[in-house]
Amino acid sequence: MLTEVVRLHGALKAAPLPLDLPGVSALRIGRDHVIEQLEDYVIPRLTEIEAPMLVVVGGSTGAGKSTLVNTLVGHKVTTPGLLRPTTKSPVLVHHPDDARWFGADRLLPELARVQQATDDQSAIQLVASPQVPRGLAILDAPDVDSVDERNRELAAQLLAAADLWLFVTSAARYSDQVPWDHLKVAVDRNTAVALVLSRTPADDVATVSVHLARMMAARGLKDSPLFAVAQGVVSDEGLLPTSYAAEIRGWLEALAADAAARREVVNQTVAGAVRTVTRKAFPIADAAGLQVAAVGDLLAAADKVYDDAQAGLVAAGSDGTLLRGDLLARWQEFVGSGELVRSLEAKVGFVRERLVNAIKGKPQQAERVAVSIEMAVEALVVDHAERAAEKAAGEWRAEEYGAALLASTDDDLTRAGRGLRNRATQEVRGWLDELQEFVRHEAGDARHSARFLALGVRGLSVALAVVALAGDEPQGQAAESVRLGRSLLDTILGAGAAGRVVDQARGTLARRLTTLMGAERARYLAPAAQWELKPDAADQLRQAARRVDDLRFAAAKKGTGGHL
Repeated sequence: MLTEVVRLHGALKAAPLPLDLPGVSALRIGRDHVIEQLEDYVIPRLTEIEAPMLVVVGGSTGAGKSTLVNTLVGHKVTTPGLLRPTTKSPVLVHHPDDARWFGADRLLPELARVQQATDDQSAIQLVASPQVPRGLAILDAPDVDSVDERNRELAAQLLAAADLWLFVTSAARYSDQVPWDHLKVAVDRNTAVALVLSRTPADDVATVSVHLARMMAARGLKDSPLFAVAQGVVSDEGLLPTSYAAEIRGWLEALAADAAARREVVNQTVAGAVRTVTRKAFPIADAAGLQVAAVGDLLAAADKVYDDAQAGLVAAGSDGTLLRGDLLARWQEFVGSGELVRSLEAKVGFVRERLVNAIKGKPQQAERVAVSIEMAVEALVVDHAERAAEKAAGEWRAEEYGAALLASTDDDLTRAGRGLRNRATQEVRGWLDELQEFVRHEAGDARHSARFLALGVRGLSVALAVVALAGDEPQGQAAESVRLGRSLLDTILGAGAAGRVVDQARGTLARRLTTLMGAERARYLAPAAQWELKPDAADQLRQAARRVDDLRFAAAKKGTGGHL
């Protein structure tokens, strides 16, 4: 059981509910409470099933809880008073020989252990007293209806960690709704409960007790003990006369002395807590599945946008879209200036001219075309990325939780990613360098020809780039100059090799453009990934809960493990 409960705890932790879907708020709170119940009580108790029985004294404001604890122990261990709330930090009283059971790694592990009175609501004061029988510990909890919200939360947490509730009320408060709301939780969990009617005039004890007993029976507590502590004079030490709490103390001492009875109480409460946890796990699993589906829908919407954007970008990189404006002008200058023709005729003379131009720092026509290619492709990439980001963000904003995810990241997902321009430029330069390698490889023996030497690898790779960008059937003003570029490739490399390198050029550009757009798409994964939603979290949680239930049912059939 311990092993499977620990697995159930892990499955709950792995099933967060971060998205504000309809109805999730209550389930999110419920999940937190279930995890706390496992961490604060079920797992520690199953780990140390023979640990002392923890009796948590809880109840309404002014019901006399601290006075009762002091009276049961026989000396002052917690401070009663008129100022509300009195108990802020819980006080746990145990026999000195049982101290080892209450270390920070056991019961209520998130609460610091202190040895002195404190108002620190994140600490628990441990008091060793030989007046408390071995095998039993008493914890004075804050008011369940305290004006202090943290006190109310702490009271609920402590009651959830109890083996036995000693719930204290008074003639003035016993019909209040808040205490009964807590007692309903105890009934639902099958937690062992005893009620104490305190601070009631002696003449009214019988009448009020009868009415309270009827209320208990009507609310599923007919088998729970009911004790009465009449109103009396409280000493300066915060104690009632010993006889006032003698019946309760006798009952607790009998439980402490009877290992079987004590184990029965513990088993009842543990079994009820485990059953409650598994019951609540299934709607949490359903909600976790909806969370995964919701994020999946958002990511699918973003994927559709970026699939379309990527397809459009890749198509625009090889259909002639880019061969216009400055790029077309630079390419036509390169062709129309006669440099290509002169380079093929002048041969070695042109090489000498290039060296002279380089010394003077005069940009070459081929480099100008290369720069224009870089700028054109960069602008194309950024334009597609900007439009895709705007559209994807619009899809996400259509859902409130999608808008929340957009707002949860420092990355502005409504725009193209920071640094995209630089990445695009680097990809295009890498592509042009690749084309030079293609040209060198395919030229073979032609690299030593006068024509190849006259044009150079850079010029020929630029021509290859333009032909690849122009598409198979260039139209308009670009058509003639592109055909000249293709003829040049055919002449120097051969028609077969030229066709091959053009296909390679288009393929490698498409891969680089896909990489750039893939990085833009991945930005939309980041805000979803931060929630660590696992696709199988819901199924894992259901399976873990079923395994625990199977063990409970098997134990019940065998008649072992108490109520487990």
